[in-house]
Amino acid sequence: MELGSNFAAKLEPFLLMSKSAKGAAAAKLIQDATSAPGVFVFAELLELPNIQELANSEQHAQFFSLLQLFSYRTYKDYIQHKDSLPPLNQAQTIKLKYLSIVSLASERRILPYSFLLQELQMPTIRELEDLIIDAIYLDILRGKLDQKEQQLEIEYTMGRDLEPGKAESVLVALQNWAATTSSVLAALDQELETVASHETAVRMDLEDHERLYTTTLKDVMERNKDAKSSTRRLGASLSNALGPNSLDNMDIDDPAVENVKSKNRKALTDVPAKSIRKRNRF
Repeated sequence: MELGSNFAAKLEPFLLMSKSAKGAAAAKLIQDATSAPGVFVFAELLELPNIQELANSEQHAQFFSLLQLFSYRTYKDYIQHKDSLPPLNQAQTIKLKYLSIVSLASERRILPYSFLLQELQMPTIRELEDLIIDAIYLDILRGKLDQKEQQLEIEYTMGRDLEPGKAESVLVALQNWAATTSSVLAALDQELETVASHETAVRMDLEDHERLYTTTLKDVMERNKDAKSSTRRLGASLSNALGPNSLDNMDIDDPAVENVKSKNRKALTDVPAKSIRKRNRF
């Protein structure tokens, strides 16, 4: 839910009452609206004809200035012009300090305690932190108190009423922000394209490497298989051509030949001794 989305509804009763309020009654209405809990936007009230008439009244002009103060100015502005403004009660003082934090947060995201103590005229850090915590609970701002660094880190805040004549500067700021955002997005898109291209190239290299590895491995296995088959055929051919005893006199360092020689030796050793003795008689 957006911060301050229900603040306009809080102002509705005062808008209804302002239709019949003039002079002192309109001044009293301003005092009540700026003191009321939950009322933090005042632009609609400020634009009403009955309220605008107070600006031309010598007796009640200060109340119109007070409403302008709560619409788009800060507590520091009140201190500088307090002699020409009605005195603030406690509720008005606290509310104006809440709104001042919102205005200060629009200029910087990090608000040091020392800066806030000076701008809000807070006597102690403890009271300042209590004020900020209350503002967070009231949905005026979102942020984090960093007690170690003595600062308030702003995430986002409610929107305040826009001061007359400031619309152009806000528009320029928004245009600059839009241009900066577009540049950042374009840079990110280009970076993503570069990363995607690099990933594609790496994947293709890996696929080429895998294909080459598979082809080489298959070729080596085929060569080993052919070499073993050739060795077996060579051994068999030599055995058939030369006879089993002839292999014993050959200096052939071939596994197949050695295998044949080994078989021939075994065959000779398996001949019965009686047969050998019979041959020796002749």
